[in-house]
Amino acid sequence: MSFLDKAKELSNKVAEKTVEFSSDQVIADTIIKATDKQEKVNAILKTRGSNYRVSSINLSMGIPPGVSFGIRRVKEDGDDELDKLPLR
Repeated sequence: MSFLDKAKELSNKVAEKTVEFSSDQVIADTIIKATDKQEKVNAILKTRGSNYRVSSINLSMGIPPGVSFGIRRVKEDGDDELDKLPLR
């Protein structure tokens, strides 16, 4: 098998995987798992007295697929400084 044949074969495999990763079922499963993880982590942070929570989830359905979580600081009693910060 020539180098070009191997490259074409690899390209076809990547294209097939891209279709698999972008299926509605895979996306729905990923969202369910990511939000479940967010809720569990937030519960742990709360019980440990942390002032931070997972506030956002970004999914990228590429090769490889990725999930990233954004965090934010929660307002504490009497903490007016957070109200002055611009929202992003």
